[in-house]
Amino acid sequence: MTHLWVRAEQRANETRVGLTPEGAASLIAAGITVTVEDSPTRCLPTERYAAAGATIAGQNTWPDAPSDAIIFGLKELPEDGTPLPHRHIMFGHAFKGQPAGQRLLARFKAGGGALYDLEYLVDADNRRVAAFGYWAGYAGAAVALKCWIAQQRDQVSGPVAPYPSSNHLLADLQSELVGTGTHRPSALIIGALGRVGTGAADLCTVMGVPTTRWDMEETAHGGPFPEVLAHDIFFNCILARPGTPVFVPSNAAHQPRRLSVIGDIACDPDSDFSPIKVYDRTTTWEAPSLRVHDAPPLDVTAIDNLPSMLPVESSEDYADQLLPSLRTLGDLNAGVWGRARATFDQAMAQT
Repeated sequence: MTHLWVRAEQRANETRVGLTPEGAASLIAAGITVTVEDSPTRCLPTERYAAAGATIAGQNTWPDAPSDAIIFGLKELPEDGTPLPHRHIMFGHAFKGQPAGQRLLARFKAGGGALYDLEYLVDADNRRVAAFGYWAGYAGAAVALKCWIAQQRDQVSGPVAPYPSSNHLLADLQSELVGTGTHRPSALIIGALGRVGTGAADLCTVMGVPTTRWDMEETAHGGPFPEVLAHDIFFNCILARPGTPVFVPSNAAHQPRRLSVIGDIACDPDSDFSPIKVYDRTTTWEAPSLRVHDAPPLDVTAIDNLPSMLPVESSEDYADQLLPSLRTLGDLNAGVWGRARATFDQAMAQT
């Protein structure tokens, strides 16, 4: 019998989950055993999973789960170097040459387990079956606007925190924006037709921020892209991959520019294929803005778990998208799971 073990997230500021209690009930009805670890921080209470029929396990007990259990989480595992014998479903960030990803693959090699990376769950047409992109774009645009607002006060943006709902976020952001006066920044979105870009555009529309929206057609010539420097805010909503053009070169901060905030929502700074070359590390909830140039200021925000700012809405949306694939876990050699395993096997062959 297929056994899905939903682990508690161990990363700070991560309260999302990829399976709702209603989804757990659906899997149980389909004959899948579901175990859910207790978690005091998860945005959906443990009691609801118990009421849905899931078995409740202690927090962070997944290393001792039965060997045939499939461990399901969202963000990365603690980097303790231990071998990984289980099959894991999560965002591994391990297939683009990232240093942390190489260490993760080494743990799978040592333990004999396997990674079914959520980013690489794709259908027969190579389209992702589930993504947090919309809410990443929505929250990422909000954080970038907070950075711009702080600049109007000659400050660097302070800490950010989760919101109970998008309405709470909008009310807070509108209050801050009104405090700056009537002027609104201009924004350029690259990747505007995708989930991430759509989320960023929707947030900007609600906030009255005029946007220029580009996608593949506008970037097909490969650059340079002086238009990026001609806007106040630039949103990168394109995942880094081989062949991605450079949108912001390393010398951009020293060029004449209107640009003062970069929201790298795709957020892959340690990839060789990153299109944003003025920074090299992610930012955090405690320090969301990285100042890469002082006069005039240029700040980069690049938080890699942005949907956690709206944990309930983003979890419910993502879980609904993913549930049909979870129902097929009984055959990990076929469909989305077979394709994800092939990606993992290819990466392991090069490790």
